This record gives sequence, C-alpha cells and structure tokens, in this order.
Amino acid sequence: MENYKKDILDKICYTELVYGRINNKLNIELSNNKIEEMIFAIINETEETEFQKTGKNIYITNNKRNIRLTINSYTNRIITADKLNRKTTNR
Repeated sequence: MENYKKDILDKICYTELVYGRINNKLNIELSNNKIEEMIFAIINETEETEFQKTGKNIYITNNKRNIRLTINSYTNRIITADKLNRKTTNR
C-alpha cells in the first residue's frame, strides 16, 4: 500500500472554484484559509486505511467528521468534499 497521506499533505493544492464548492457542499461559510486548515486537519487525522485510490482519484473517508474528500492522485488537487450519509458509514 502506498503512503498517500504524506504525499497529499506535502503537495495538496486548491483551485479558486473548489473553495466555493466545499462551502456549498458542506453547507458552511469559511474563508479560503480556514478551508485549507480544515482540509489539512481532516487528512492529518484520518488513518491511512481510510484512503482509497480508485482510478485517478483518492477518496479520504473521515467518519468522525462525517466527510469524504476527493483528491486527484496525479496533481494532489482537492476536487470536492462531501458529507457522508450516516446510514452507510455505520459498520
């Protein structure tokens, strides 16, 4: 298993559009800096076992925060953040 976590934390990048998308999808209103801090914290606290590479994307599932991040594995650019459906996260 590759160590996606360290690489993403070192190289993560954002587009201008993604800030609005994250605020919209998570129903929050954070500044760009606060979004970057939140995303970094989510990735940092999520166990590597919750990183799943499918095709060109890496999906990071953080059940504690009820959030799934989607990151492009080639560019380490965050694509989106989604709220998880609580019914599907119970194990």
